[in-house]
Amino acid sequence: MCPATETAGAEMVCDNGIGAVSLVYLKLGGSLITDKRSPETPRLDILKRLSWEVAQARTDRPEIRLVLGHGSGSFGHISARRYGTRRGVRTSDEWFGFAATADAAARLTRIVAGHLLRAGLPVWSVQPSVALRCEDGCVIDGPEETVRLALDRGLLPLIHGDVALDSMRGGTIASTEEIFEQMAAKLPPVRIVLAGEVDGVYASDPLQDPTAVMVTEITLSSFKSLQATLGASHAPDVTGGMAAKVEQALRMVRSLPGLQVIICGGLAQGTVYTALTSQSNPPGTLIHAGAM
Repeated sequence: MCPATETAGAEMVCDNGIGAVSLVYLKLGGSLITDKRSPETPRLDILKRLSWEVAQARTDRPEIRLVLGHGSGSFGHISARRYGTRRGVRTSDEWFGFAATADAAARLTRIVAGHLLRAGLPVWSVQPSVALRCEDGCVIDGPEETVRLALDRGLLPLIHGDVALDSMRGGTIASTEEIFEQMAAKLPPVRIVLAGEVDGVYASDPLQDPTAVMVTEITLSSFKSLQATLGASHAPDVTGGMAAKVEQALRMVRSLPGLQVIICGGLAQGTVYTALTSQSNPPGTLIHAGAM
């Protein structure tokens, strides 16, 4: 587990290098935009609808600046699991897998970017692996300066989970959430939206257990009682399951005063739009620091 990244303090939430605006990170999960049970199968109808929801959110809340990210789903995760890329890269076969994983992730990015452009969004895909550097699986350098410059110019930067060179493992994989966490120290958002296939955080997998109840709010103190019951995600994911995502969200809300992290679904129409625009009643599970 990577340690929490230090930040410059609460004032950076407003002074984030792009003026007096609200900076929001949005991740479209791999389980949402691809069929993770079928190799390299994008959900084109969902991508089309989500692109228009993002476009409408930008129209209705022009003060919001967005950093977009997406998971690799049934594209990158397949070859990454086959070659064990997350654990390290040393042999020629493993470096081939490293390259193949990067290529698969880039193919999905082109599909995602195409839908966003057709929705009228000035999306610019930023390849994270060019700037990513890791140390034993922890992201220590990322694409935040390129993302900052893109935001300054009115672009909508799009990143994705990607391979990375690692000083100890040779190579590894950094998830979109891990890249977000590293970038947030330099470009602090007021909200991070993680949209996936399920509607929020459940004590058990709702796709396997129809009686599962969603947890609508998690704070630093309440997570202790929930931690033991959180399971992994239901489909292959080399970057961790739901428990790891919640723990990572809690690290960020601890280090960034005022930050909200929303874990929600994206299958229902309008959910992602609401997560981006609603200030008082966001969907899914709201994670925040609570009383400090």
